[in-house]
Amino acid sequence: MNILLHPTYFPNIAHFVATAHAEKMVFEVEDNFVKQTYRNRTYIYGANGTLTLNIPVIHTQKNRQKYKDVKIFNEEAWQSQHWKSLLSAYRTSPFFEYYEDELHPLFHSKQTFLLDFNLKCFETICDCLQLDLTVSETKMYQKEVEIKDYRFLVNAKKEVLKPFENYTQVFQQKHGFINNLSILDLLFNEGPNTLNYLESQSLKLL
Repeated sequence: MNILLHPTYFPNIAHFVATAHAEKMVFEVEDNFVKQTYRNRTYIYGANGTLTLNIPVIHTQKNRQKYKDVKIFNEEAWQSQHWKSLLSAYRTSPFFEYYEDELHPLFHSKQTFLLDFNLKCFETICDCLQLDLTVSETKMYQKEVEIKDYRFLVNAKKEVLKPFENYTQVFQQKHGFINNLSILDLLFNEGPNTLNYLESQSLKLL
């Protein structure tokens, strides 16, 4: 199956369920940037429940701005904050130390463009999963496409999919199972079993 997806910041589990079942994947890189989407945010499981990690971006005065042209606002120490949040949330998880060295550079080297950084994050996770996938990028924006269109998954405002199967989460005894968090949550808790989990799940609309 060939699929079309938006590159997002450490994609959620739904994005990677789609990815795990794909033969070829096309990233949408010719769209306009839209606020309040997974393009520049991800959700993890913190000590108090769901925690949002948001990448600050530089907004132009134009009404529309291409996603690939959006620059990260590095005047804020967002990388340091996000890394500290990950340490706080997952230091005690079974596999954080296993992947720490691969993820560390993403939070300790300056990033300029949001899209480029998201693609780096995706590549890093694929390396962690040992997932070998044929990936390409769009050359122009098309509303209608002939391949499986999962671009709707970029919307962070409303959950549109049925929940996935439970897996053990660090703070589950406090707040219960939280569905469809960042792939990082699954990776740190399930480790080498992550890809098996993804392949066992399916995307079902509510």
